[in-house]
Amino acid sequence: QVQLVESGGGLVQPGGSLRLSCAASGSIRSLNVMGWYRQAPGKQRDLVATITSGGNTNYADSVKGRFTISRSRDNGGNTVNLQMNSLRPGDTGAYYCNLRWITGGNDYWGQGTPVTVSS
Repeated sequence: QVQLVESGGGLVQPGGSLRLSCAASGSIRSLNVMGWYRQAPGKQRDLVATITSGGNTNYADSVKGRFTISRSRDNGGNTVNLQMNSLRPGDTGAYYCNLRWITGGNDYWGQGTPVTVSS
């Protein structure tokens, strides 16, 4: 079993910053991809950013240059962080942490943490 625990969401003004964290625990395979997805009200869940266990990153075009995904050395490298700068109202939504194996198979999700960008 794998558990994902997210933290760090909240309310921020446009132009502000937030940092999200997601700690994975349980039976974690060494070759994995962790990432963040965003779901705005009434819309589908979309990719924000991912990072592999080897450190390769991928970003949605809308967040390039503003968001940075990273892995913490603690928790065996199984904590993923999302530093979000220059936030816009369009970044509002529920942010979900995801973990999947590079070799395929199960897909795990966190419970979601809300981010609201509003003045």
